[in-house]
Amino acid sequence: MFCSLIAALCLTPLLARAEEPSDRVTRAGQVFKELANATNGLPINVLNKADCVIILPSVKKVGFIAGAQYGKGVMTCRSGANFNGPWGAPMMMRSSGGSFGLQAGGQATDFVILVMNDDGAHSVMKGRAKLGAETSIAAGPVGRDAEASTTATMQAQMLSYSRAQGVFAGVSLSGTTLGLDDGDNEKLYGKKVSASEIFSGSVKAPPSAASLLSELRRTSPRNLAKGK
Repeated sequence: MFCSLIAALCLTPLLARAEEPSDRVTRAGQVFKELANATNGLPINVLNKADCVIILPSVKKVGFIAGAQYGKGVMTCRSGANFNGPWGAPMMMRSSGGSFGLQAGGQATDFVILVMNDDGAHSVMKGRAKLGAETSIAAGPVGRDAEASTTATMQAQMLSYSRAQGVFAGVSLSGTTLGLDDGDNEKLYGKKVSASEIFSGSVKAPPSAASLLSELRRTSPRNLAKGK
């Protein structure tokens, strides 16, 4: 059992490293476009009130005796001190989390997280945040016209979703650790950059982010939660 656990934990980072950061940004743009335009996809009314969007494409869960989850992706936020400007350059992210129990096989899953307030956005940009503990998170409502209607979804700092085998649903990612990937940010921008430098617009968005940013600006041009 111990050997299987070690094997799972060692293998999952290798799965995420197989893809270059620019490829991951492109893939994140494809995932967002598909879900933003699907009838049973991301709720646009909720997206219009989000400060940031996090997309973790093709996260792998490797199953032996212990299930381990490890993923890399992208976060882009609305610019400005109050998160009420245009969508800005992407920040590379990494997530990790594990659940003990029998897991059968491995499955690629796309995760999307909507960051609903400034505190949630800053908690991720400052370092690694444990969802459900340091940052509140809840399963988000599904469907283009859906609203955050329950107390849990209305008060959560983040709303999370998954898509596996074509099925899109709100899921709880409580227990997952999420934070910046400094190494991948350096690869993407060609130099060491901080979250504040990316967020402030000090660096130009890479060409690979063109589709993602274009789709975000088309789908949700304004942060309606800020009254602008």
